[in-house]
Amino acid sequence: MDIYFYNTLTKTKEKFQPIDEKEVKIYSCGPTVYKDATIGNMRTNVFQDVLRRTLRYNGYTLKHAMNITDVGHLVSDGDEGEDKMLKSAREEHKSPMEIAEHYTQLFFQDLQALNIDTPEIICKATDHIYDMLAYVEALMEKGYAYETSTAIYFDIAKLDQYPILSAIDLDEQKAGARVDVDPEKRNPYDFALWIKAPENHLMKWDSPWGLSYPGWHIECSAMGQKYLGEQFDIHTGGIDLIPTHHENEIAQSQGKCGKMPANYWLHGEYLLINGGKMSKSLGNVYLIKDLMEKGYNPLVYRLFSFSSHYRNKLNFTWDGIEAASKSLERLKNGYQLHLVGKDEIENDKIESWEKKFHEAINDDLNMPAAMGVVWEVVRQEKKSPKLAELLAKFDTVLGLKIEETIPKQQEEIPQEILNLVEERKQARVNKDWEKSDALRDLIQGKGYEIKDTKEGVEIRKI
Repeated sequence: MDIYFYNTLTKTKEKFQPIDEKEVKIYSCGPTVYKDATIGNMRTNVFQDVLRRTLRYNGYTLKHAMNITDVGHLVSDGDEGEDKMLKSAREEHKSPMEIAEHYTQLFFQDLQALNIDTPEIICKATDHIYDMLAYVEALMEKGYAYETSTAIYFDIAKLDQYPILSAIDLDEQKAGARVDVDPEKRNPYDFALWIKAPENHLMKWDSPWGLSYPGWHIECSAMGQKYLGEQFDIHTGGIDLIPTHHENEIAQSQGKCGKMPANYWLHGEYLLINGGKMSKSLGNVYLIKDLMEKGYNPLVYRLFSFSSHYRNKLNFTWDGIEAASKSLERLKNGYQLHLVGKDEIENDKIESWEKKFHEAINDDLNMPAAMGVVWEVVRQEKKSPKLAELLAKFDTVLGLKIEETIPKQQEEIPQEILNLVEERKQARVNKDWEKSDALRDLIQGKGYEIKDTKEGVEIRKI
């Protein structure tokens, strides 16, 4: 079945055609590990994980690289301010490496909590300094870079087109552009490849231009090429990376190789908080641990993320999280009921639901549509292990671990109770309301209550 992705590069939804018919190569921009990753950051990681799972669902193997930025990312996403790692190190009275190690571990703990697959290749910026340096030297040799007293800059005037992804009109922007950061820049939009380090700068390396450190953008170009080649299939990231970071990655690649680094560029939209931006000043910066401290399974946030397409804004509210928590419980409960069901389900119905789910995920990762199919299966009056098996297959993309609740559910809800629930269901199908009510009372007398919902029957211990 064909896969379609919306390509930021072409502004259209395109049929996916990988370079290799069996293996898909992906590069994802990972975290700058100077502080905790927010739930907004994690929304992007959930989207990237669904991409991985969808490609695997379609039979592809993956070679996926993700960077860890532990040097070079300035406070501004352009070329302004100090390095974020140094700023955090000073504030927390630790070394930059201590900061990087601490927040890298927290990031991967969040990935694990959200059941997000770790990409095949994790590459730290500080482990690839000389790969970046070689890349900058190549750009200098080809005439795409120049030296000032403070840095090595990329000369965007040497490109036929810049920018490519964001479609910003630079002529209109130049009048208000800040040029006072480095008056030696030839163009306000020239960006730093390599930065000459002040004497007291903590992170610096030898280079042809003295002790210095890399700019932010060069790491992804250098590591992407090292692990995936000059051209690969998919580049992902948050929508905030389009106008600066990803534009500059493309510029660097075209300068060095004369090629577009990725054929498909996929970007996840912003997460809103109560309809507005996430901000420290507003006190609404939430982390995965904040959800856990309120008693929510992190997978509730994963399911919540599926309520909106990755290219649409998603509004976070605690009411929304509570609703997602109940939905996750109903989904797992529905799986359990199908697992012990004894009804027969026609194979053509199974195939129809599987096709609809497959079409939804292949249509630019349309998770709201895919979840519509999931709930259709959960709500079926007929309960069958075949439907449980189908839900388990869907879960290879959903990543909600619906099967992991089996031991717990079996311990809390004895088979006797499940059998009585099934018997009551048959009574309701036969419109034998008297028997249905009697079975409800019997179940309640054994310490359990049942609630009929549109997704199926919920069972709770009293």
